[in-house]
Amino acid sequence: MGPSAPFPPRPHADAPALPDFGRSAGMTALVTGGLGFIGQGVCTQLLAAGWQVKVMDRQSDFYDPSIKEHRAEVLAAAGANVVIGDVTAMDDPMVLHGVDVVFHLAGQPGVRQSWGPAFATYARDNVLATQRLLELAEAAGTRRVVYASSSSIYGEGHAHPAREADLPAPVSPYGITKLAGEHLLRAYSARAGIETAILRYFTVYGPEQRPDMAFHRLIDAALTGSPFTVNGTGRQLRDFTFVDDIVDATILAGTVPLDGNVTCNIAGGSSISLLEAIDAVGELVGTPVDVRRDAPQAGDVTRTEADTALARQLLGWQPTVAIAEGLQRQVDWQRQKAGARAAVARVGP
Repeated sequence: MGPSAPFPPRPHADAPALPDFGRSAGMTALVTGGLGFIGQGVCTQLLAAGWQVKVMDRQSDFYDPSIKEHRAEVLAAAGANVVIGDVTAMDDPMVLHGVDVVFHLAGQPGVRQSWGPAFATYARDNVLATQRLLELAEAAGTRRVVYASSSSIYGEGHAHPAREADLPAPVSPYGITKLAGEHLLRAYSARAGIETAILRYFTVYGPEQRPDMAFHRLIDAALTGSPFTVNGTGRQLRDFTFVDDIVDATILAGTVPLDGNVTCNIAGGSSISLLEAIDAVGELVGTPVDVRRDAPQAGDVTRTEADTALARQLLGWQPTVAIAEGLQRQVDWQRQKAGARAAVARVGP
């Protein structure tokens, strides 16, 4: 067991100020997937608040390895212990020795890619890895595990907005593996007494977003004048959530007092269609996006929208970044990145 510093008191749900994570300074966290889009933000906040942070992530060919390499250098320079490795290969309980909270953000993302032979990867990275981590957490006496789940567990056919008590009915292999992870957390919570917080993220976007994700591809297309492919009608509604809000909710789930096992929707309250997002990006960039049409993709749901009352009640969390501000910030980040690449290209090797 790690340091005995108490978890901070639950913040008031209506408090306008950002969460004060520093109240739990001195605690130790393991962040799996800590070099990812959300993970690097969680690690950065924890380090700034005085936590000891162990980062576990692996390199893969899912996207440019240099992205994670750079994040590893930055986090190590800030004081994190960065371990490059696969969660499924962990077999030493000492990996979690002294860890108070595990933020389990590692996993194989993507609805559309999860069909066919690729499902083996999803089963390993989203199910087996979660079970392996929970076994080690039980052996090490870790007090809490925070799990990054997904709105994909809801599927179609439920009421809107989705509530945590709704019957999950995922329509993609990816969603099925994330739901399996949720059930594993509940099982180990019941058996081992580990406090577990399951966070169902709704469509995360913002600076540092993976290059394969929709908003990143959309903004790149707008900035370069390249075509952007829309699968289906483009009228699919998504409850978009800015990454900083996701990071805040995730850290709160690791620090506020909880009773056993809790499940919360984490969503930005900005439910708009893809076509509306395309128009908004075109206006921000100053050029209409060249849209191409293609067939709908299996596993894509027509609408996501979340009730976040439980997150407000249990975590004291509420989203702070509306879609207009969030898109502007992501456009600014991608424009800056594009400018830096162009400058390097002009200078040459």
